[in-house]
Amino acid sequence: MVLQREDGGGMNWVLLLVQLPSDPSRHRVAVWRELRRGGAVPVGAGTWALPASPAFQPAIDRARALCDRGGGSFAILDAVPRDPESEQVLRGAFVSARLEEWNEFGRDCDKFEQEIADEVAKGRLTFSELEEEEQSLDRLRRWYRDLRKRDVLLLPEARDAERRLRACETLLNEFAEQVYEAVRGTDTWSGEFRAIRPGDVA
Repeated sequence: MVLQREDGGGMNWVLLLVQLPSDPSRHRVAVWRELRRGGAVPVGAGTWALPASPAFQPAIDRARALCDRGGGSFAILDAVPRDPESEQVLRGAFVSARLEEWNEFGRDCDKFEQEIADEVAKGRLTFSELEEEEQSLDRLRRWYRDLRKRDVLLLPEARDAERRLRACETLLNEFAEQVYEAVRGTDTWSGEFRAIRPGDVA
């Protein structure tokens, strides 16, 4: 949930003011990575912005802990833009970051679909290939959940990404059926002949 302004004119924001010693650089990198992973966007030197939503509090807490560990300072400010132009600066930066992530997710869905097409074209219908594709789909699922948590603005691209993920799931199920048919009747681990149940490749 994003906290809206009481006057109905927009949303509240959180600004994070982060300062860390330049050396060692690992602390700066750790905080930077955590903030980016949590959905924060840079809007100035050492300044990050987030919509005022409880969804981001765990990431803020983790970044603050990392900053403290590195001997830095970490200030959290509630921000209310004075006019639509000011809010657009923050909103535009946040939306741009989310769109970049959703676009990258779509490209990875493309890669997943192409991988399965290549496996089918080359006749590599084996359990090992199926397991690899299952792992790839699991990674896409985890990534989608992470991106969805950060996209508190409910951008249309999130719905498109969900449809792409469902299409990948359908494609994997079809690939599993093809693998099942290819190895049907043969136990590839023991070499014994037996009827393989659909549950064996689920």
